[in-house]
Amino acid sequence: MEIDLRVLPARDTYGWMSSLITPRPIAWVSTLDAAGRSNLAPFSFFNGVTASPPTLLFIPVNLHDGSKKDTILNLEEIPECVVHIVPRALADRMNACAARLPRGESEFAAFGIAPAPSLWVRPPRVAAAPAAFECRIRQIVPVGDGPLAAHIVIADILHLHVRDDILGPDGEVDPGRLDAVGRLGGDTYSTTRDRFELKRPDHTR
Repeated sequence: MEIDLRVLPARDTYGWMSSLITPRPIAWVSTLDAAGRSNLAPFSFFNGVTASPPTLLFIPVNLHDGSKKDTILNLEEIPECVVHIVPRALADRMNACAARLPRGESEFAAFGIAPAPSLWVRPPRVAAAPAAFECRIRQIVPVGDGPLAAHIVIADILHLHVRDDILGPDGEVDPGRLDAVGRLGGDTYSTTRDRFELKRPDHTR
């Protein structure tokens, strides 16, 4: 099969991309608006950028009417966030946060998610998350216009919360204990419980 994305409708293109670029880690992102109202939303276009300086990115896609999601609107008002790693135990609540609530209504309250104060940023964090990155926004890059266009959010990581019970005897993160979920195509997810190892070449570029 050959697919010309130059002529394919955006919805079909999204389906192919989200089915093939897998598994995708999920950024569960908390933000605040200028009135101090919290928002918590998941994004599966998410990754690290570099360790020098520590940065990550996540990508909210516009709503079906082409408007910005509350996360972007909030970041334009208060350029801080907390990005959480989602374990299988919290997957149902993460998924609930994908529902569109009225602007200003908190997913923390709506879905019974306990918040905890952050140390360096104003948005609260998810108390039960196994890992959370407190971040300050470096740059928001718009890509395209209208429905299914997006904004790339590049954020500096200020602080990392790591729960002790996800660490192995060597003090490193144990993927099995982390049990992080990743997005596959459609409604399918994977976890970090099943894995294998490949030794990298000595002279990797």
